[in-house]
Amino acid sequence: MTVRIISFLIFIFVFSACNGQNSSAHLIADTIQIHRFDKTLFQLIQSEDTLLRQQLLQEYPEMLEITGKAILNIQSPDQPGFFDKLENYYSEPTLKGLYTHAIELYDSIEDLEQELGNGFAYLSQSFPSIPIPTVYMHVSGLNQNVLAGEHLLSLSIDKYMGKEYPLYQDFFYENQRQKMQKSYIVPDYLSGWLMAEFPFEGNESILLDRMVYEGKIKYLIAHALPDIKPYELMGYTRQEYEWCEENSKMIWKSILERKHLYTPDVMTTTKYFEEVPSANTIFSEAPGNLGSWIGWQIIEHYIKEKGDSPEELMKIENAQEILIISKYKGN
Repeated sequence: MTVRIISFLIFIFVFSACNGQNSSAHLIADTIQIHRFDKTLFQLIQSEDTLLRQQLLQEYPEMLEITGKAILNIQSPDQPGFFDKLENYYSEPTLKGLYTHAIELYDSIEDLEQELGNGFAYLSQSFPSIPIPTVYMHVSGLNQNVLAGEHLLSLSIDKYMGKEYPLYQDFFYENQRQKMQKSYIVPDYLSGWLMAEFPFEGNESILLDRMVYEGKIKYLIAHALPDIKPYELMGYTRQEYEWCEENSKMIWKSILERKHLYTPDVMTTTKYFEEVPSANTIFSEAPGNLGSWIGWQIIEHYIKEKGDSPEELMKIENAQEILIISKYKGN
C-alpha cells in the first residue's frame, strides 16, 4: 500500500489563506462516518489485553500499517515486536495523559461527521471521478497530523485540544495554537484529502508555484465550507486579516521589488509559509503564512477572469499562466 503523509502546523505544508467571502451554496449531505481507530487502540493501551491486538488487525489493518510507518518507523504489523513497540510508545505518561484527554474531549463527534459530510458533498460534486476516502481518527503524540493512504484519510485529534491546552504552551507558538482547535478539524480533513489527490507538482523553491498551489487548496476549502470566515480558515485574528487586506498592494510590490516571486531560493520561499510571523519575509507586522494568503487572492482573481470549474482549475499546473490571467497586482 502506498502511504502518503501530510503534516500540518510545523510540518511540510501549511494550508491557510486570507480571502473574501465565497458564494458557494450550502450543501446538506449525509454524514461521513469517522472510524474511531483512536478509541479501539486506546482500549488496548489501557487494558493490555492481547486479544485486542487481533481485533485491531481485523478492523484496522491499513491504519495499523500506516501508523507503524509514519509514527513508529516500522514497516508492517507482521514484523516481530510491532505491538510491543506500539503499546510502549503510547504508554509514555505524558502521551498517555494527552491521549486520555483527547478521547474524553472527542467522545462524541456527530457534529464533525455532519460537517465533514457537507464538505465532501461539495468536493465529490466538483471531482466526481475521485472516490471519497474512508475516514479515521488517530492520536500521534503531536507527531504526524494527517495520514493518507489508498482511499484512506486520518487526522490526529490530539492536535485539536484547544489553543489554551496546557501541554501546547511548551511546544507551540501562539500563532500555531490558533489552529489547534476543534473548528479546524474538518478543514484539515478536506485539505489533507485534496493534497493527497492533487499533490504539489511545482518547484518548491519558487514562491509563485507554492503560492498558487496553496491558493487552489484554500479556494476549494472555502467553497466546501462556506460558513467558515476567511480569517478563521487562515488561522488569523480578524485584525490580522484586515491588515492583509489593507496592505495588499504594498505586500505585492515589495515581493516584486525583492525579486522573491521567481528566484529559486527555498529558504526565502519557506518563510512565506511559516505560521510564525517572520521579519525576514517582508514586514515584521505581517501575520504568518503570508504566501498562502496571496495565493488565495490570485486564485480568486483568476476564477473571476476565467470562470474555471474546480476540475479545470486543478488541471492547470502553470502558475505563471494563472497569474497572468488573474491580472492580480495586489488589488
